[in-house]
Amino acid sequence: MSMDRRKLQQNVSGIVLFLWALFGFIALRYAWLQIVEGSRMADRVRSQTGEERVLQSPRGAIIDRNGRELAISVMTKSLFVDPASVQDANAVAAKLAPLISVSEAEIQEDIAQGGGFVWVKRRLEQTEVSAVKKLIKDEGWNCLGFRDEAKRYYPNDMLAANVLGFVGTDDTGLDGVEHEFDSLIKGEKTESFVRTDTRNRPILDSIFARGRYQGDRCKTIELTIDSTVQFIVEQAIEKAMAANSPKGITALVMNPKTGEILAMASRPSYNPNKFADYTPEAWKNRAVSFIYEPGSTFKAVVAAAALQEKTVSPNQVFVDPGYVMVSGRRIQNWNGESFGTVTFTDVVKNSLNTGFAQVGLELGAERLTKYTKLFGFGKPTGVELPAEEQGILFDPEQMRDSDVATMSIGQSIAVTPLQLITAMSAIANDGVLLKPHILKSIRNADGSVYQETGREEVRRTIESATDKTLVGLLEQVVATGGGKKAGVKGYRIAGKTGTAQKIREDGAGYMDGRYIASFCGFAPVEDPQITVLVIIDDPSGIFYGGQIAAPVASDIFSQLFRYLHIEPSSDPFVDMDKDKPKAVKKSIAEQHQEVPQGKVLVPDLTGKSIRQSAQEVAAIGLCLETEGSGVASGQSLPPNTVVDPGTEITVYFKPED
Repeated sequence: MSMDRRKLQQNVSGIVLFLWALFGFIALRYAWLQIVEGSRMADRVRSQTGEERVLQSPRGAIIDRNGRELAISVMTKSLFVDPASVQDANAVAAKLAPLISVSEAEIQEDIAQGGGFVWVKRRLEQTEVSAVKKLIKDEGWNCLGFRDEAKRYYPNDMLAANVLGFVGTDDTGLDGVEHEFDSLIKGEKTESFVRTDTRNRPILDSIFARGRYQGDRCKTIELTIDSTVQFIVEQAIEKAMAANSPKGITALVMNPKTGEILAMASRPSYNPNKFADYTPEAWKNRAVSFIYEPGSTFKAVVAAAALQEKTVSPNQVFVDPGYVMVSGRRIQNWNGESFGTVTFTDVVKNSLNTGFAQVGLELGAERLTKYTKLFGFGKPTGVELPAEEQGILFDPEQMRDSDVATMSIGQSIAVTPLQLITAMSAIANDGVLLKPHILKSIRNADGSVYQETGREEVRRTIESATDKTLVGLLEQVVATGGGKKAGVKGYRIAGKTGTAQKIREDGAGYMDGRYIASFCGFAPVEDPQITVLVIIDDPSGIFYGGQIAAPVASDIFSQLFRYLHIEPSSDPFVDMDKDKPKAVKKSIAEQHQEVPQGKVLVPDLTGKSIRQSAQEVAAIGLCLETEGSGVASGQSLPPNTVVDPGTEITVYFKPED
């Protein structure tokens, strides 16, 4: 009995030892798996039940000054293939290709990569998603699947496209505002483990969806652009494109009192929703990247410099021979004709190259360049846009007289459209130059302000008294001079036209018969609210700024007056028709001492009736011959020509429009 009991005890002890040994082995194995192999095993399990995915919050919106959406992010489906699950690659490629506009060869290449996940097409259109979902259901395929991704969408298609830019497939801003503020509005990336089924689809997709939307991290870009003003401008230049068939058109609208850009438009343009369908030329924002010789629009700056330096006065008399020779270079008027004896007011009004060449030479290279820089030329404006050019200025120490003379008529200098409208806005703003802005604010998702821009004075360019004199001259350009077609009845508008011959691409001279026509001006004169610039690059047919750019500006002005509720001037066109004879007589009286004794000055009869013309001519002792009927449209002797009493003048009349 004792023997059996001892044997039993031995057996129990053996079993206990075995169990302890087994437990120890298990403990050691567990420790090994947890401590040594734990990380590797965990990764293996995770890879079999799910995957690490990069989740990205939607890109911040871009809106106009009134809160209208210009660029937003929407969630779309992206298509992937699981090559390991594909049974017939040819069949998949053949049936899938026509639904998503991807070639069969590309799809087959994707499948050939192998593995468990390959992108087929990112960010599908809704019609494509529906078609692929139906295909998957009909064929019973488990090798295709979708993932949600944010897609940039521009709800207004081409509107302000050259300002906004576009976004690549990796949510990177590639041009325009999208590029300039990419780091601020780009969605943030976070890594997250997502459990998936055998088809690599997320389990509990709602959890995944919550990871995508991180609205508290999205900033909103508010532009100074007014989408209605932008639309008005783009419609106007579209009509001009059709009428003139140019290489391109640029138009801007600025608030001269704040420097805010209300509209910035370029043609050619593109739809940023389909930017890949267009050439890089269409992507360019010509307002900041196009440099050109401004032609006569630059004369406003030359006039400002001359008036400020007191090298000229509005009533100073010039003798216009029709052309001048400077350092062997011939500089002639736009029509190649002489205007006779004229005042500086007439020089500005009729944009006489001979007069401005004389004024520029009197100023000299140093002073001319000084004022050019004061008005902001020769360096970027600092606007919140990429790829801004600085323009081209001569070193005044290296300028010959011919360079000074040609710069005075808007040649031998290259500017950007934004620089020019900023300079003209300074004239509208009592001579104070402001920094242009296209960014109004950046706001956090909760509405708080992250960054805000405001009115930013750069410097005073000319004295206030000088500026008022200059504005009066520029108003005459639109009222009675070469910019008449920019006028809007009932409103006082000041500005300057320009017609510049295009430089050859190699810089060796100018292109025959190739021009840039422009107009830049502001209104209303008594309280400037808007500055408008229109530039028509290489038009077909008529190429004078006063003939084709000024009417576009007039169209823009007239619509903006209504939209912005700008009241007509209390004294439209400075009561030009009523006061004009008095103004002529006053000018003659003021210049009496400068007219040789026994001589008279030929009056400007433009727009007058036969009766009015006869009375004015008779009053100074000239003989009148008439041709036609209606109102005066031309005369045989240019205004302010010095002649003998009794001289015969032929005036040409045409019916009123």
